Amino acid sequence: MRVFNIVAMFCIALVLAACSDPKPIFRTDLPKATALVLYKAERRMFLFQGNRVIKEYDFKLGFAPIGHKQFEGDGKTPEGQYFIDRKNPNSQFHLSVGISYPNAADRRAAGARSPGGDIFIHGTPSSYRFFFKDWTWGCVAVSNSEIEEIYAMVDIGTPIWIYP
Repeated sequence: MRVFNIVAMFCIALVLAACSDPKPIFRTDLPKATALVLYKAERRMFLFQGNRVIKEYDFKLGFAPIGHKQFEGDGKTPEGQYFIDRKNPNSQFHLSVGISYPNAADRRAAGARSPGGDIFIHGTPSSYRFFFKDWTWGCVAVSNSEIEEIYAMVDIGTPIWIYP
């Protein structure tokens, strides 16, 4: 009976390990991006080095993607010029890079309401991988392998333009 319990525990551990996200791979063989440009309507992101596109990605947005983010909880992704202001290797969404929203104009436009914050480009948890529509709260979601590339290619301070 003891051998059976040990074998059963080993099998459960293997199944759980197979279901979890692998540790992110920090790549150093990719070129550095000097700018990011996102077109929300097309769900396309372009990473540039100078004036040359070096990578392109499709993405998912917030649950209310049309229009500029106005306040916390509106499900919109900001529009305008920002920059990458942080990187999180321990994100609950695999990896993430922060977008510098809100800026002073965003805070003024929100008035008495909170403009929100914590807008990221991030990966996708396994429970969301089969979503075919927008599902974030205002972030930009890509696949986990894509965020590994983006995370390696952008540095803090990289400018990002987000268009409608």
